[in-house]
Amino acid sequence: MILVRHGQSEFNVRFAQNPVDPGIRDPHLTEIGRRQIAAAAAFIAETHRGGLRRIVASPYSRTLQSAAILADALDLPIQVDADIREHAHFTCDIGTTRTDLLTQWPHLDFGHLDEEWWPGPEQEHEVDRRAIAYRQRMAATEDWAEALVVTHWGFIRSLTGHRVKNATVLRLDPTLPHPAGAEVVCVPDV
Repeated sequence: MILVRHGQSEFNVRFAQNPVDPGIRDPHLTEIGRRQIAAAAAFIAETHRGGLRRIVASPYSRTLQSAAILADALDLPIQVDADIREHAHFTCDIGTTRTDLLTQWPHLDFGHLDEEWWPGPEQEHEVDRRAIAYRQRMAATEDWAEALVVTHWGFIRSLTGHRVKNATVLRLDPTLPHPAGAEVVCVPDV
């Protein structure tokens, strides 16, 4: 499967300037973030287009916006999965309610989410456990090699051991032992 970290968000910009939580709840992509994801989409279209059948995205705004750019470029449907959410350490990890997500993204299915679907802060071992469970769940599907997963820094780190920049593209074989089997294949230079 292909993993993509969301593009640069408003939180990423502020946190890079001053590494203190700037208090931005469920931030959106910046213009740079949109360009980063467009570059990742171009790379994926060139290298994987025929082999992908679906996009799985975390329900945060930054991942949904990233998934929408990828879906438009690759002509793929989007599924929403809260199991690939961020680790919930900062204000940016407070999500948007299911009701508001349905209003903003009426073509996506959020029916399986609780109204407030995001958790409180998770310890690293809890995120690791969630990543292992997701990896096992994907490995058990017949189409894992056809999935493009749009997720977050903390989840990618727990899933693969890699610490990646915004819009990084990785290839992951979930059938290999955790956290092995991942390789960075593109880091958009935008």
